[in-house]
Amino acid sequence: MKRFFLLGVALFSIVAVAAQDAQIFRSEFITYDKREDAEVDNRNGIARYMSFTPELLVAAAGEERFLQRVGLDSSLNDYNVFLHLENVGGAYTLLVNNKIAAEVEDALTPADFSLSSYLRQGTNEIIVCVRESRTPQLQEGVELPKRKQFEGCYIFAQRRLAVSDFEVVLRPDSTRRYAKLDLKVVANNDFNYLETIQIGYDIYAPNGKLLEYSVNALEVEGRSTDTLRFHPDIYHAYDNKWGEGKAPLYSVTLYVKRNGMLWEYIPFKVGFGETELRDGKFYRFDKELNLKCKEHFNSLSDAKTTAVAIAQLKKEGYNTLCPDYPQPKWFYDVCDKAGVYVIDRANINSASGDDRKVGGTPSNDPALKDEYLRRVKAMYYRSRNHSCVIGFALGGKESGNGYNMYKAYQWLKSVEKSRPVIYEGADGEWNSDL
Repeated sequence: MKRFFLLGVALFSIVAVAAQDAQIFRSEFITYDKREDAEVDNRNGIARYMSFTPELLVAAAGEERFLQRVGLDSSLNDYNVFLHLENVGGAYTLLVNNKIAAEVEDALTPADFSLSSYLRQGTNEIIVCVRESRTPQLQEGVELPKRKQFEGCYIFAQRRLAVSDFEVVLRPDSTRRYAKLDLKVVANNDFNYLETIQIGYDIYAPNGKLLEYSVNALEVEGRSTDTLRFHPDIYHAYDNKWGEGKAPLYSVTLYVKRNGMLWEYIPFKVGFGETELRDGKFYRFDKELNLKCKEHFNSLSDAKTTAVAIAQLKKEGYNTLCPDYPQPKWFYDVCDKAGVYVIDRANINSASGDDRKVGGTPSNDPALKDEYLRRVKAMYYRSRNHSCVIGFALGGKESGNGYNMYKAYQWLKSVEKSRPVIYEGADGEWNSDL
């Protein structure tokens, strides 16, 4: 029986208390209680998971407030609770128990929030106040996708000692004879004292053969994080190169082991290969890529429809997709399976030109620096583990250049060591690798 339970909607007043920021930037994932559920994405079998489908509470003065009540019992005292939002329908303010948890101006990028510090045992009220964006100049000419409002939103819980993020790539070794799995797992300990967590993984070849597995223990200080690294050799990988329309995918599963039992399965797929930029050209397996890009290709109504459209584009000779803004997770999953490349792009789409005086354009207005960085971070952490993503774009080329784009480029280069950072609007300046 699920630990969450949904309660009815009732009209009440909102008293906003100290504004904080509950938004977190990490890979988008949930944890499954059983391996068989993880393999087929059966979320009905997850005890501490529920869809987030709030009901309209009130609409007035250009705002719509949606409410969902969630009951939490004492069994969740040792758990952290997370909320995933997408397809909200506009910019929004997130309130939890009358406290502002986050202000989100980006209406397009899916977002994750850590709610534990706002929750209490018993009944909790989560409100999403959909409103006009305070930075509409960053989303000019880009339409919201036509999907059901709050489609794909959910709440789930993890133990306070758990995997909080991961980074994975299956790249050629230095001798170009086999592959190296570079897997970094971040463990978070939200207890007040030192705890030991056992984290394991296994990797299966595209043909279903088990290749490697390991379980390691990691001591994590209270109220802190630490990183566990796995670097196994994966042989015969050159028989399964990902790219050029081919999409053999390895299956990797993370899991946590407690008291001799396995818990919290996190599945993902990874293709073998690493894209590099040399002298302004893309290379994969030391071979130059001939990229034919489909500009402004965004996900359609669902994964199936999008997969059909991508298959047709492949027949027309396109091998690279360039969306206008970060897409839902299933879009990148579809691209991984289809063997098409993606140059992901932050939702920075301004048509303001290139006035270089301070504040002349959003990109050169220091007051917007944090919003620029928030959008770039949200883009990067969500898609970095997908094999299809071969580069990152800072925004639309008409957005102008300046201080905020410089800072966005510097931050992205500080975390991404391999794939290029691109900005067509750099106009020959240093903040673009092409």
